[in-house]
Amino acid sequence: MQRVTNCVLRDGNRVLLLRKPRRGWWVAPGGKMEPAESVTEAVIREYREETGLTLIDPALRGVFTVLIEDGGRVVDEWMLFTFYAERYEGEPVTDSPEGVLAWHEVSRIPELPTAPGDQLFLTHITQGGGLITGKFRYTPDYALIDCVIDRREGL
Repeated sequence: MQRVTNCVLRDGNRVLLLRKPRRGWWVAPGGKMEPAESVTEAVIREYREETGLTLIDPALRGVFTVLIEDGGRVVDEWMLFTFYAERYEGEPVTDSPEGVLAWHEVSRIPELPTAPGDQLFLTHITQGGGLITGKFRYTPDYALIDCVIDRREGL
């Protein structure tokens, strides 16, 4: 099982997202955790590697199980730890190794091409929601089969 972290960075009315070249989807920057890393260490390191920015006090806002299923059989599974931050240091890189970085107005997030599950948590987190947990089931082509979301505050 892979462990992955990402972060929704908000600056005023904008959010910094990364457009991945493979599908053209916008995502919150992040990546795979390294052995012995905490989730906070991983999100700060991954965010800096992909954006050039150093997150200050990122807060955990989402924990998700992501399953890839083929013919009803789980073929891949990972845990996604999503953070939220409003403070950072540095300037974004002009050429990210992972795709195209761009600031987007929060109100435009529903219009952006994203993975279906990402759209759910991006909207929740940018609207100031508390911790959200859930499970997403996708096909190998990342079509959403179904999802279960728990938005209870104070989990």
